[in-house]
Amino acid sequence: MSVAWADIAAVRARIAPHLVETPVIRSANLDALTGRRVLIKLETVQHTGAFKFRGAMAKLTGLSPEQQLAGVIAYSTGNHGMAVAEAARRLGIAATVVVPLDTPAVKVARMRESGAEIAQCDRFKENGEEIARSRAAREGRAFVHPFDDEAVIAGQGTLAAEMIDQARAMGESMDALLVNSAGGGFVGGCAVATAQLSPTTGVWSVECTAWDAIRRSIASGRHEDNLAATPSVCDAIQARKPGAAGYAAFKDRLAGAIAVNDAQAIAALRYAFERLRLVVEPGGAVGLAAVLANMLPPEARTIGIVLCGGNVDAERFASWIAQ
Repeated sequence: MSVAWADIAAVRARIAPHLVETPVIRSANLDALTGRRVLIKLETVQHTGAFKFRGAMAKLTGLSPEQQLAGVIAYSTGNHGMAVAEAARRLGIAATVVVPLDTPAVKVARMRESGAEIAQCDRFKENGEEIARSRAAREGRAFVHPFDDEAVIAGQGTLAAEMIDQARAMGESMDALLVNSAGGGFVGGCAVATAQLSPTTGVWSVECTAWDAIRRSIASGRHEDNLAATPSVCDAIQARKPGAAGYAAFKDRLAGAIAVNDAQAIAALRYAFERLRLVVEPGGAVGLAAVLANMLPPEARTIGIVLCGGNVDAERFASWIAQ
């Protein structure tokens, strides 16, 4: 079974009361610098600061009353865990989140503030997803996957639907939509929604070069993994392998897939802070990084990007800005 537009439309109606309709802005400086019209979706002002809240709320509101009563368990590198914890808090559901040891402290603190129980693992030595799934099975609780789940994918796809509507209200039609990518759920959901609502808009996956399984999957035609990946500052967009559900959604729908390196992600983070007055984490700035690095074909004149993930440790952020 794969995610269809009808799924995204139904989820959009169901979770709308729980979401912030995040704004789309433009920057005269960015347009002049890139020679393009850039529409910037500020998902940084979504609940928990990232698009992940959309998928988490879609999954949790779709559970049966019995499942909600039993509680949920998730594995996350940070933003998904915060989203699950906060969605669970708002719905009165108990939540546990398994996180890697190197998850930024600010993200772990936010999960705890939302009432979640935290369990830690070493992402380079242990499979956090398997740990979370095993515990969920033992305790009779629902496992909330960060990307390989059709309800989560449908929820994340609502961002593209919302942005397309907003662009039209601005009198704009996007030639390209750049989607921050790791496990494939976000870009898969956005690809399905965009194919339905704006078929002339090409959807592009943007990853970090150290974790670029989607780019390699598109190039090879095979479902690639990141098992040989190395550490990156883009901790929010690291997945061992794109999920099967997301892969099915995006594999025949993308215009292309690109990747930026850590230096480009940090340069984009710095630009967002200095020019847009926004705090964005590296993984949430990769779309902006791709635009600043002129990675799209010249015919893509009007480009949509998503800025998300304002959940960054102050000390780390200051060090990146100082570079």
